Amino acid sequence: MSPAPEETAENVTGSEETVHIVGARPNFVKAAPVVDALERRGMRQSVVHTGQHYDDRMSAVFFRELGLPKPDVDLGVGSGSHAEQTAALMTGLEKEFIVRSPGRVVVYGDVNSTLAAALVASKLHIPVAHVEAGLRSFDWSMPEEVNRRVTDQLSGLCFATSPEAVGHLADEGVPVGRVHLVGNPMIDTLLRHLERFDVAELRGRLELPEKYVTATLHRPANVDDPETVGRLVERLHEVADQVDVVMPVHPRGRAAFAAAGLGDHPRVWLLEPLGYLDFVTLVRGSTAVITDSGGVQEETTILLVPCLTLRPNTERPVTITHGTNRLAADSELPGLVSKILVGDTFGTPAIADVPPLWDGQAGERIATILAND
Repeated sequence: MSPAPEETAENVTGSEETVHIVGARPNFVKAAPVVDALERRGMRQSVVHTGQHYDDRMSAVFFRELGLPKPDVDLGVGSGSHAEQTAALMTGLEKEFIVRSPGRVVVYGDVNSTLAAALVASKLHIPVAHVEAGLRSFDWSMPEEVNRRVTDQLSGLCFATSPEAVGHLADEGVPVGRVHLVGNPMIDTLLRHLERFDVAELRGRLELPEKYVTATLHRPANVDDPETVGRLVERLHEVADQVDVVMPVHPRGRAAFAAAGLGDHPRVWLLEPLGYLDFVTLVRGSTAVITDSGGVQEETTILLVPCLTLRPNTERPVTITHGTNRLAADSELPGLVSKILVGDTFGTPAIADVPPLWDGQAGERIATILAND
């Protein structure tokens, strides 16, 4: 529905409806506890799915498994360059916000949908709340770093998952009254479904070996350059010489890894993308995880699975200081996996050492603040 010509940013007025913007699978996992907590408070809300992830295995299955309500709107934006995708997102979201005139827009994480929604809402004078504010890698080559920094500056409420995130926001001049340390809603979702992660059932259904390492790689720095991919495949084959490697292949890197011969090793298992329950179950049963995903760093911290993050930096250092995560170069992977296989897990903590407020109540804290704001 297109807005009437006279409907402009200047005369859009707020309502009590809260609109949640989700576009990619990490957003769904973070939004579920917040949507649920607001629902129990009887607050008016709707979910707008931008369609940034549009394949069923990357999107719809998450709604089904997490109990999220069917999106009120699916913009179906799809893929494209950063400029093309962000422009399409902004155009679609502007029309939607003018029609809906929400009282607040809640955005999650650091994907292009997050940035686009924050920009559009701000220009329409609609308050923005950012869940997972303040994370910083200090690596401007990462699109996510740009997205989260701009989004935080535009957000009236910044919900931080860890103490260092609060510090980053303070350093950047975000007023203290806008910042709330609430914990991690992604961990709410994990803890809520913990009993459903049945490793034995998954192994049997997928015919997986008893001992394996899970690999999941999708970031541009790791999958866009054929030379880099070729080197990674060599290292993963060296890991597979020691232990089976199971890799759900993200669409972004599928062609590159296939061209480099990743599946040619007899102990490398290539899977289609998995839904939330199957993927976290796979991680839970792993001897170790090799990843470049931010969310997986957090999930392994709670599941106490050694995690090797194939990046020079992380916006989630709390997963190193309070978790099982370690940054690694590709050349280090075979040696580090070898150590893990003999029991050296570089200081895996006791469960009592998990990051503060990662207790399954972040969604409740966020909902309380939104309801009272």
